[in-house]
Amino acid sequence: MDIRPILTTLRRHKTAAALIVFEVALTCAIICNAVFLISNRIDRLQRPSGLAEQEIVRIAIRSINKSGDAQALTRSDLATLRAIPGVISATITNQIPYGDSAWNSSVRLDPDQRIPTANTSNYYATSQFMKSLGLKLIAGREFTDDEILSWAVVNAPGYEANLPSAIITRALGEKLFPGQQAVGKTFYMWGDKPTRVVGVVEHLLRPNDLLFGAGASDYSVIVPLEVDYNFGVYVIRTAPDRRDEVIKAAGEALTKNGPARILSESNDTLEAMSKKFYQTDRSMIWLLSAVCIALLIVTALGIVGLASFWVQQRTRQIGVRRALGATRGQILRYFQTENFLLTSIGIVLGMAMAFAINLALMKYYELPRLPALYLPLGALCLWALGQIAVYGPAKRAAMVPPALATRSA
Repeated sequence: MDIRPILTTLRRHKTAAALIVFEVALTCAIICNAVFLISNRIDRLQRPSGLAEQEIVRIAIRSINKSGDAQALTRSDLATLRAIPGVISATITNQIPYGDSAWNSSVRLDPDQRIPTANTSNYYATSQFMKSLGLKLIAGREFTDDEILSWAVVNAPGYEANLPSAIITRALGEKLFPGQQAVGKTFYMWGDKPTRVVGVVEHLLRPNDLLFGAGASDYSVIVPLEVDYNFGVYVIRTAPDRRDEVIKAAGEALTKNGPARILSESNDTLEAMSKKFYQTDRSMIWLLSAVCIALLIVTALGIVGLASFWVQQRTRQIGVRRALGATRGQILRYFQTENFLLTSIGIVLGMAMAFAINLALMKYYELPRLPALYLPLGALCLWALGQIAVYGPAKRAAMVPPALATRSA
């Protein structure tokens, strides 16, 4: 089809054509970035934590009067918790995924290294840690009893920082030792003495990855360090149908087991903590989805409205073409081609705007770069939307009888 008549017509309607081009460009730019953000949030929701989330309960308790041996009381608490009916295992650790706190440190491969190789989240482990969290060991071994250090000893004056062994996640192992077996390798985390990798777990999500990026969400280190209840939380593994019962029983048992202590109001199942943790992500997905749908509807209505207006304005022109032998299919293709040209110009501008918006998001919100794949996908979506939206008005134009069209003013 000769597009010269189309271009001539568009030059006579510059304002209306420019409005459609701008609308398509804005829609393209926003939708490409919005869909990218939605995809990132969905990936974040679907990432594995490495834990048996449906079987875990968190209990935190704090002492009013910190006199006495907190370490001994912690061991007594654990024995009490493990004796509760329905409890499979129990342990204590300094943090837990979806929790309120995050303990992090830098990891180096050389003691004199100034820029760390990775930033990791540190989990302090004692007996039954792996079992209580449901972690999957894929290489190496768990800690032995003689490897576990006491929190009181480590924090004593004059203690020289030293972590002889650690268990790391597979993702961190690939970061530190790409293409190599991590077990047996050493790195530096505390002080100038090396820490040897004795085991590798499949996954262990860090409590808050937003500060370090999605790529580092699985960079976790487990160290053999026994904390007391004032600095840690109890993690209990039980059957999913007994979680509420165990939370109540654990609270009562801990309250009776020692001096005056206060139970945390945030004690809950890990599954409930996960839902609360990801609530913002789910809300953003729904919000961005609604924005995308609204933009597509507005753009489609704009195309339909403009096409209908042009059909009404060009009734005489259409009639003349029909009288000269133009078929209904040719009239239909005329309007579809016209819309395709306007949409294509808008898409080109929209791609440039999408790239600019992404650069701004990268600068101010540290979001990843928009993959190039989203641009052609957005273009195909808007081309299809334009053709569908213009089809109705174009079909009505093609159905105009030549005699009626030539009699119109």
